[in-house]
Amino acid sequence: MDPRDYVLSNATLVLRDHVVANGWVAVSDGRIVEIGEGAGPEKGLDLGGDTLIPGLVELHTDHLELHYKPRPAVEWPAVSAVLAYDAQIAGSGITTVFDSLRAGQEDRRDAVTNSLEILADALDEARARNLLRAEHLTHLRCEICTPDVIEVTKAFLAKRPIHLMSLMDHTPGQRQFRDVEKFLVYYRGKTSLTEAELQQLVSRRIEENERYGVANRRALVAIAQANKVSLASHDDATLEHVAESRADGVSIAEFPTTVEAAEASHAAGIGVLMGAPNLVRGGSHSGNVAAEELARLGMLDIFSSDYVPASLIHAAFDLHRRVPSITLPDAVATVTDNPAQSAGLADRGRIEVGLRADLVRVTQGDLPAVRAVWREGRRVS
Repeated sequence: MDPRDYVLSNATLVLRDHVVANGWVAVSDGRIVEIGEGAGPEKGLDLGGDTLIPGLVELHTDHLELHYKPRPAVEWPAVSAVLAYDAQIAGSGITTVFDSLRAGQEDRRDAVTNSLEILADALDEARARNLLRAEHLTHLRCEICTPDVIEVTKAFLAKRPIHLMSLMDHTPGQRQFRDVEKFLVYYRGKTSLTEAELQQLVSRRIEENERYGVANRRALVAIAQANKVSLASHDDATLEHVAESRADGVSIAEFPTTVEAAEASHAAGIGVLMGAPNLVRGGSHSGNVAAEELARLGMLDIFSSDYVPASLIHAAFDLHRRVPSITLPDAVATVTDNPAQSAGLADRGRIEVGLRADLVRVTQGDLPAVRAVWREGRRVS
C-alpha cells in the first residue's frame, strides 16, 4: 500500500464552515479523496478524538534569521540553519511557509541584511536535496528607502521566483515607528550604538526616505506587476497609506498600526494580517493597535507567527476562546484558508475533497499541542 493512502479516523474535523465531532478523512496520492462522519470505511489511524485542521499557511516569518545568526557575531552554517528552521516550522503545524528574506541594505554591519543570497542558496540546496518538511516559498521584504533595493530585487528575481513581495518602510516617525522613541528603544536593544550614533541613524533614515522612498516604491510595484507577484503593504497607519496600497494592487495589509488603516484595508478587500504574538501576548510590543481589538471589530483576516512559529496555532484557538462570536472554523481560517487565498494558493487551506492533504493533528486543552503533521499526505512531523 502506498504510504500516502490511508484513513484518519475518530477525529474532530474543523471544516471551513462547521465542525464534525466524530469524523474521518481518506487520503490518496497526497490529496483528500473522501470525508465522512462516524466510523471510517476501513481501519485507519485512530486519532482518539483529537482535532484535525488544515496545514497552516505562514505568510510572514523572519525566524530563519535567528537560526542563521543565533548570537551576535555568530553565523551558523546556512543549510544547517535552514534545516533547523524547517523542523521548527513543520513541528508548529505549518505546511506552507513564505520565508521572509530581506532586500535592501539598512546597515552594512548587519550580517542578516547582507546574507540574502546566502540564505536563498541554502534554501535552494535543501529543496533540491529533498530535505525540507514544509513547502517553502519566497517572501521578499523590500526596504524601499535603501539605495540598493531595486538592484538586489532584480538580481534575486533573475535567479529564482518571488511569490510575495512586501513594501517595507521603517523610517522613524512613520508607520511602525510613528513614535521616534519606539525606534530608539528598538535599536538600543538591537545594537551597541551610542546615543549620538542613534541620533545620526534617525537623521540618515529620514534623509534616505526622502531620497529613495517614492521612486523605489513605484519601481518595486512595477516589478511585482510585471512578474505577477502578490504584493503586501507593511505597517499602514493612515487612510493615505491604504489609498496608496489600493492603487498599487496590494492584496495583503501586514500589521496595520491603527484601527482606521485596518478598517479601510478590510473594506477595500485587502486581507488584514496581524501578528499572532500580538494576540497571545495581549497587545503590540511596539505600542500599536492590538490584534484582539481588530478581531472584535471584524477587521482581522490573517495571522502570521512573525517571530514565534508556535504562536500561529496558539493564536487560532485562542481567538475563538477570547472572541466567542468568531467560530472555531473562522478562527482556524485565519491561519489556513485566508492566507492561502490571499497568496493565490487555491489548492490548500481547507479540509475538502480534491485539495492537498496538508493536515495537522492537534490536542486541545489550555494550550493546543501539535501531535502530527502531514504535507501532501506525507507525515513530516
